Amino acid sequence: MRAVLPADVDDPRRPSGGNVYDRRILTALAGPDAAVAPGSASLGGLAAPGAPYPVAEVLAAGAWPHPAPADLTALAAALAAVPAGETVLLDGLVACAAPTVVVPEAGRLRLVVLVHLPLGDEAGAHPALESRERAVLHAAAAVVATSAWSAVRLRAVHGLADVAVVRPGVDPAPVAPGSGGGALLCVGSLTPTKGQDVLLAALDRLADTAWTCRLVGSPDRAPEFAAALARHPRVALVGPLTGAALDAEFAAADLLVQPSRRESYGMVATEALARGLPVVASDVGGVREAVGDAALLVPAEDPAALAAALRRVLADPAPLRRAALARRTGLRTWPQAARELHTILVGVAA
Repeated sequence: MRAVLPADVDDPRRPSGGNVYDRRILTALAGPDAAVAPGSASLGGLAAPGAPYPVAEVLAAGAWPHPAPADLTALAAALAAVPAGETVLLDGLVACAAPTVVVPEAGRLRLVVLVHLPLGDEAGAHPALESRERAVLHAAAAVVATSAWSAVRLRAVHGLADVAVVRPGVDPAPVAPGSGGGALLCVGSLTPTKGQDVLLAALDRLADTAWTCRLVGSPDRAPEFAAALARHPRVALVGPLTGAALDAEFAAADLLVQPSRRESYGMVATEALARGLPVVASDVGGVREAVGDAALLVPAEDPAALAAALRRVLADPAPLRRAALARRTGLRTWPQAARELHTILVGVAA
């Protein structure tokens, strides 16, 4: 099988939930826990029964979903080189921005498009992205969403009859010891979609409360927006972090805040819950699906409601901490997610 991914999928300077999902599920798909069951179909002629699912990656350079002509030419060449009949898993950020390249290949290849967030739902999205996405998804052999909310949204927006769902997994992690109180953490690219401006507006209402806040995320996608976040003396802009450095931020935090305007699932929230870390988040998209009753959810774009929730949790974090610890052991894993994706891919290849 081939997997077409944004070229920055492993770039530590531009981490994103979509990139993390792609990397973790493909790693799990190639591991022993997602092995092809004896007697099942070979996938595009690559997977032997009883062996892990081998994946050959194609890294698509470009500022997706706004590629340059050269990026489209390179993508077309990469797909043209794939043998006829092979299964190709494409990240929707790439595929849905390139209908002139992807749709003509639908008759020759078995195209599976993985959609993290509908392109038109991103804050400030170009109006043409929705129609481009629609053309690609209708041509695909299968469409996979990363939450039930996203699947419903894709069906409604694009008139799709069938959208499969493979929710993210989460890696096991030690319980976060925290700082002893008042250390807020927000993880996500510094963009209007992630809503850090809403968080700062809420924190302005908590001047009489003891807290600190660290914003972890890349400023590159919306530099002017990110620069405006630097105004608050009790808020630190840490920049993008991955691996052990991000683990350390989770370990030192007392509360994760996810103030997003749009969110297909809420992977950062589940990463916090995996550490027993209390979560306050916007009740948008698939967030409720991700956290269940283990987080305190507030209306999106409502600084007053967010401030009230933060004041409540800062005054008494114990109930939310207990809820997070209870949720921690029931979170789904990446091998579980990979097995679900494997089943879809086998069906397409059959």
